[in-house]
Amino acid sequence: MHSPRSAGKTRESFSVKWNWFRIAVVVVASVTGITLLGALGVAGSYAFLAPSLPSSADMKNVELAVPLRVYTRGGQLVAQIGEQRRIPVTYEQIPDLVRDAFLAAEDDRFFRHHGIDYAGVLRAAAVNLFTGNRAQGASTITMQVARNMFLTQRREWRRKLQEVFLTWRMEREFTKEQILALYLNVIFFGQRSYGIAAAAETYFGKPLDALTIGEAAMLAGIPKAPTDTNPIASPVRARERRSYVVRRMRELGYIDAEQAQVANDEPVAGKLNAPLNDVDAPYVAEMARLELVRRYGEAAQNAGYRIYTTIDPRLQAAANRALRLGLLEYDRRRGWRGATAKVALPADRTPAALDALLVPYDTVGNVDPAVVVAVVDRSAQVHVKGLGLVTIPWDGIAWAQPVIGEDRRGPAPKQASDVLAAGDVVHVVTDGKRTAQLVQVPEAQGALVALDPEDGAIAALIGGFDYYAYKYNRAIQASRQPGSGFKPFLYSAALENGFTPASVILDAPIVMDDPDSELAWRPENSGGEFSGPTRLREALVRSRNLVSIRILRDIGIPTLIDYAARFGFPRASMPKDLTLALGTLQATPLEVATGFAAFANGGFKIDPYFIDRIEDASGKVVYRAAPKVVCTQCGAPETELAAPALDVPGPLQAAAATRGGIDLAPPNRVAERIVSAANAYIMDDIMADVIRRGTGRRANVLNRGDIAGKTGTTNDSKDAWFNGFNPDLVATVWVGYDQERSLGEGEEGSRTAVPIWVHFMREALKALPQRTRPRPEGVIELPISRETGRLVPADDPDAVKELFMTDHLPQGDAAAVPGTPASTGDTQGSEPLF
Repeated sequence: MHSPRSAGKTRESFSVKWNWFRIAVVVVASVTGITLLGALGVAGSYAFLAPSLPSSADMKNVELAVPLRVYTRGGQLVAQIGEQRRIPVTYEQIPDLVRDAFLAAEDDRFFRHHGIDYAGVLRAAAVNLFTGNRAQGASTITMQVARNMFLTQRREWRRKLQEVFLTWRMEREFTKEQILALYLNVIFFGQRSYGIAAAAETYFGKPLDALTIGEAAMLAGIPKAPTDTNPIASPVRARERRSYVVRRMRELGYIDAEQAQVANDEPVAGKLNAPLNDVDAPYVAEMARLELVRRYGEAAQNAGYRIYTTIDPRLQAAANRALRLGLLEYDRRRGWRGATAKVALPADRTPAALDALLVPYDTVGNVDPAVVVAVVDRSAQVHVKGLGLVTIPWDGIAWAQPVIGEDRRGPAPKQASDVLAAGDVVHVVTDGKRTAQLVQVPEAQGALVALDPEDGAIAALIGGFDYYAYKYNRAIQASRQPGSGFKPFLYSAALENGFTPASVILDAPIVMDDPDSELAWRPENSGGEFSGPTRLREALVRSRNLVSIRILRDIGIPTLIDYAARFGFPRASMPKDLTLALGTLQATPLEVATGFAAFANGGFKIDPYFIDRIEDASGKVVYRAAPKVVCTQCGAPETELAAPALDVPGPLQAAAATRGGIDLAPPNRVAERIVSAANAYIMDDIMADVIRRGTGRRANVLNRGDIAGKTGTTNDSKDAWFNGFNPDLVATVWVGYDQERSLGEGEEGSRTAVPIWVHFMREALKALPQRTRPRPEGVIELPISRETGRLVPADDPDAVKELFMTDHLPQGDAAAVPGTPASTGDTQGSEPLF
């Protein structure tokens, strides 16, 4: 029998248990309720926010802002153009070293969590709680991808919930490798660089597979604060972040202690590197960009388009070298203008301290800024920006006669101190090693354009000494007077209108009254002398102005304008007076080269082009060039064409290869014949004489028998030209000042432009055999008198051979045609018919 006290204890024990049970029920009910409410809240939040999230299809089809890329025809990179500098790479293209660095810096549990690292969240919460700030973050790589690709950067609960939901969705739809690759392609690294490949190029000038551990660690440290921790903005903070990443890589076992030490010892270089282009052709790249925008709008620049141009990388490099060398040579002839600036040399002459002095001065073309460190008897030591100490020997200084006035120079220096002093900021061209030549950034400018005469493909184009100093593209924008370079078109028109190469025209003074002016026009030859009766061939070879004026007066100004328009010269640019004979129209170097192509290809009009094809971001070809091509047996109008059966242009051969044989071009692909084959052949032969023994004879150093051309110099030597060609290539060179002024005494096309053309063509033609055009039907060779141009017996000791078109043969025994002095009997008079 239980006592009352025992019964009470039992009741009390039961009551306590009952209370704990009720508490447990309440707790479980509360937790369950909270969980249900939380789940309902999450579900409600998801239902509310789901419409604002990208769909799975949208995520898989996302398009990155990828810059326009411009390539040569063979696929070498010319330029990347766009608001964001980005080079997309696949997961497999990212080295393990780079992946490890970013996992160590951002999310070492990336391959173990499912998008949200709960351990990381708790760790970050604890750190933030005890430190009293929010320095520790808990964003995983997946969350960063979600935020950077699809969401804003605003710090609010709505955006944070969107980020969580989107992270879960991404983890379901993508593999871990895909997510990491996306991250490394979209993350911002500062300096307009997006993605790891672009960042490696921007900060180190390297592809991904060339990065060191220290460089990979430095890049991995940037995304936390890309504007402030990149090595250009803050080398000190960049070094601190690199040290943190290296330490984490060591702790995680990605690298050992020795590797960590080497990585931490690497110098931090704050240098912005240009894109790793294979070919230096910025003028062509800008032409491509403008054409893309014209076709597809401004947004196309960041839509991943690829433009393949017609540029030949070897010829483009040759054009760059030739133009820059020619302008530097011309600039030296003008004299030494003095040092660019004067600076105080620091006591501590370390490379970094000397480089700091040169920060305000940029490299222009192939000309680098340098500061003179020491001057000895006949040499100087200079520190070249980004290169270090080099020596300028006496042969690199001796040219520097001081400029003392227009076209006047002072005495030649006798020692280096006559030219240079310590602390002078100057410009040099280096050999890439330890010697240099003293130069100046040229004040004159120039352009060179080369094209294929068979179809008009531009093989090389440079529009100035340095695109980045001044983006004006003189090859296509500078309309200048071609001067005597226009005479071949006049003389070709003369051959079509009754003249022959043996026609004799008086080279003597001429006075033209101008009804609109009180002054008479008294044109002269370049040297001021006169030669009397002169055969047409000799007049062009020696570029006689007065003969040219008389020829134009005979055939008529409208006739020449109509004729020159066939070659592509704008009618509106041609003056309707006799100065047209001297090339006073306005034309760009590209227009002039296009005109000369008709002489190089046997008489056909081609249209220049520089874009071979355009591809969109998926690789689909959205545009392909279809140029008209020279095809001598395709039945072009106006002439009876004869050519070897296999004389088919390269573009047609390439097209025919897929059809199993050579076909004739379709009618809409055949270039129009604008000059008879006979006329083009004779003009080619006369212009070959220009090089053999005329104003272009400096080109004889090439030792080729298949080149021809014509110099051009305008009034007061404001423009110097050379337009030359062979059957494979046409190249035009122009030199002048942007603000028109004289190039100086003696600076004519033969001296200023021909050497540039020679530098270029030496490289351009070195692999090509000589190819002389066969004489076409309709051309005959006859003996004539060297003096009178009359037909003479073949055994006459004074005879020279001359070419004639069979429908323009000399009459009787004289090489006279209607309207020439020979036909009127007046070859010596002071006032002949012309």
